[in-house]
Amino acid sequence: MPAEFTGFPSQALDFYDDLEVDNSRSFWEKHKGTYEYSVKRPMVALCAALAEEFGEAKVFRPYRDVRFAKDKTPYKTAQGAFVEVGPATGWYVEVSARGIRTGAGFYDATGERIAHIRTAIDDDRRGNELAQMIKKLEANGWVIGGHVLKTAPRGYDLSHPRINLLRHKSLTIGHDYGFEPIIHTPELLEAVRDDWRTLRPFVEWVTDVES
Repeated sequence: MPAEFTGFPSQALDFYDDLEVDNSRSFWEKHKGTYEYSVKRPMVALCAALAEEFGEAKVFRPYRDVRFAKDKTPYKTAQGAFVEVGPATGWYVEVSARGIRTGAGFYDATGERIAHIRTAIDDDRRGNELAQMIKKLEANGWVIGGHVLKTAPRGYDLSHPRINLLRHKSLTIGHDYGFEPIIHTPELLEAVRDDWRTLRPFVEWVTDVES
């Protein structure tokens, strides 16, 4: 049974700060206990506390797949967890040397999936619904991210009123807590819960238009 969530200790951020400097197996082996106790343990506890409302999260492995990567450093410099509610779509939380970040979105949409999403964005009712949702979130400090095409996708004109949304091949919405004191306390649980609840209409919009 996971431990009760009490926040991420400062050692979690220090661990990743040091790992960015020395991303080696020798460093990892020497500090694996810090990772297990200060990073993985609280992340598992946080996800367990959120699971009843949002679903089971996948806590990502700390090891990078370097088989086809130019960067051969073996370890990820952040610990993420993801609740998938659709293909590559759901809620996210992460701890790294830069603190805590929460968010949601679709992270990989190609072929038929991105075609469905763009059709919905092109539709005046559904497209405006998404545009207004994102406008409101941005006004409240949320950060919009994702892979964006440099030009208009095929079949759409640059003059389209929602061209900025149509250019997204992935779309994420995030909230950065950085080093705010709350990240070291149990109150972070409710903060993440509130963030994910805030993003629920966005997640449901994406999953609805893909179904």
